[in-house]
Amino acid sequence: MNSSQLLGITTLAYLLSAILYIAIFVFRAKKLGLFATLITACAFLINTIGIGLRWHESYQMGIGYAPLSNMYESLVFFAWAITLFYLVLELRYKNRVLGAFSMPFAFLSMAYASFSPEFGKEIKPLIPALQSNWLIAHVITCFVGYAAFAVASGMGVMYLLKDRKTNGAPGTLLASLPELKVIDDIIHKTLVFGFLWLSAGIITGAVWANAAWGTYWSWDPKETWSLITWFVYAATLHARFTKGWGGRRIAWLAIIGFISVVFTYYGVNFLLSGLHSYGAR
Repeated sequence: MNSSQLLGITTLAYLLSAILYIAIFVFRAKKLGLFATLITACAFLINTIGIGLRWHESYQMGIGYAPLSNMYESLVFFAWAITLFYLVLELRYKNRVLGAFSMPFAFLSMAYASFSPEFGKEIKPLIPALQSNWLIAHVITCFVGYAAFAVASGMGVMYLLKDRKTNGAPGTLLASLPELKVIDDIIHKTLVFGFLWLSAGIITGAVWANAAWGTYWSWDPKETWSLITWFVYAATLHARFTKGWGGRRIAWLAIIGFISVVFTYYGVNFLLSGLHSYGAR
């Protein structure tokens, strides 16, 4: 079995995981909780083995690089990071309803990687600009941050749902969600975590750019939008710390911030040309 087959299985496993968590939320089927966690953990393990096997296959082909160099590989890692972050979150807060607002992101990432005709899945030699040890540091730091922001946006949606006037009615769908203070706390801590990793990603990217192109910053579209995204989250956290913003405001900002992340990650590659355009395929 090769890495592509394993990652295809991962896609189906993440789909099943997302369905189970949504069922726990919608039908309040708590009996599915342990099964959902086990499926998610197994999917994460298969995802990990698939990434490792693709790395090994690249060495067998005489190329030998970490599978993080293009859209397909980064989407696979993105799903892996989201799942890891969610599992830690579930362990920390002991609430599986969170999975209904987190695991769909992992499935969508893997589904897009597996079924999109926009880019190939072949293992190809790296172009000179990517032949650097900074590749691993830059991509990992950025995508761990992106994964945290994806989960934060899901928690933002959860908060907005819970904050509806009907949330207090016992036995209702919204009553199964965590308390607003708990959701707000999750959003806040997740945004701080993601912001630190995104900052590290921008710094490692700047160092790598200097090594590859002789300049730390060139106002390439990807760099510019990364900075815009950084400022969105910086402003969000600044408002939180200095103005005491929370609740619906932070929930909306978490969602808006992730929209900026998606455009930085996907939109720039396909809609704007620049030094990072090689990552689109």
